[in-house]
Amino acid sequence: MVGAVLLFLLENKKLTIHSKGAFGKIAYYVKAPDDDLTRGRPIPSSVVGGGASAKQSHPGPRGTARAGRAPLLRALNPHGGGTGAPPGGLRRGAWLAAGAGGRLPSRVLELVFSYLELSELRSCALVCKHWYRCLHGDENSEVWRSLCARSLAEEALRTDILCNLPSYKAKIRAFQHAFSTNDCSRNVYIKKNGFTLHRNPIAQSTDGARTKIGFSEGRHAWEVWWEGPLGTVAVIGIATKRAPMQCQGYVALLGSDDQSWGWNLVDNNLLHNGEVNGSFPQCNNAPKYQIGERIRVILDMEDKTLAFERGYEFLGVAFRGLPKVCLYPAVSAVYGNTEVTLVYLGKPLDG
Repeated sequence: MVGAVLLFLLENKKLTIHSKGAFGKIAYYVKAPDDDLTRGRPIPSSVVGGGASAKQSHPGPRGTARAGRAPLLRALNPHGGGTGAPPGGLRRGAWLAAGAGGRLPSRVLELVFSYLELSELRSCALVCKHWYRCLHGDENSEVWRSLCARSLAEEALRTDILCNLPSYKAKIRAFQHAFSTNDCSRNVYIKKNGFTLHRNPIAQSTDGARTKIGFSEGRHAWEVWWEGPLGTVAVIGIATKRAPMQCQGYVALLGSDDQSWGWNLVDNNLLHNGEVNGSFPQCNNAPKYQIGERIRVILDMEDKTLAFERGYEFLGVAFRGLPKVCLYPAVSAVYGNTEVTLVYLGKPLDG
């Protein structure tokens, strides 16, 4: 079965394993149709085999590897001997790789997987333990680096928006949990970086946005920061799918009903069900929010709490007794041309 899945991937993506060079000095590549061999993704010589093994390998028909004694080629053709002819219509590289089944070295599978999209990678992780370990063993592997380069805007990777995410896989996860372009007020839009909300200068309107994915279980953390004036109301928090994301006037939209919970950064009030639930953080002369300051939001669906951190300081639990429903990170803003960025961090670190 594993070999059949691999064959499907190679045929579907039109991938082949190619060789380049002469006797004794052969380089192997995973290659897509629009790649030339200099743009293909090279397989390290340590995977193919060096020294005598490499010298006993030789190029097959026009840039496709024939089986020899090197570890990679033994995986492609574990019984040794000639490679025979591929079934009608199959490229030789795809046929050889399919015969390997799950025996291909992790590095070669990694290069094949680097051409796949996220939904395809999720399916591949279910094929066998070897493929699962190959995908999830290294969060900075070529698989996640390539997916990042294809999925994320250059601005998001070049600037410090994602500076607190330690791996390419974490950056992909953050993008999957970013603001939704389809679940926000008509008066806002999501910038090309994929993480920042821009509010248009519309009078007498409060405008919000939810993320693409909500949570009904587990523990989750994300960062939010304003990159423009707060205005009279600037609220961060959580909302159900039923909470409105736009209303008339300048009001605290998050916390205006029983479907949302928010912290107004302007006056430090906690808001829910249209009422003020006290000030936050609960200390004398609490400092006001400063533009650009990152606030970390921690949602614990096991304990049903919402808490906040500023810098490395834990500010405390703001809301308790949250309902067991799907809750989405959300913000609401009133100031024209202000911008708000939200980055999902994953499971919060204890301590």
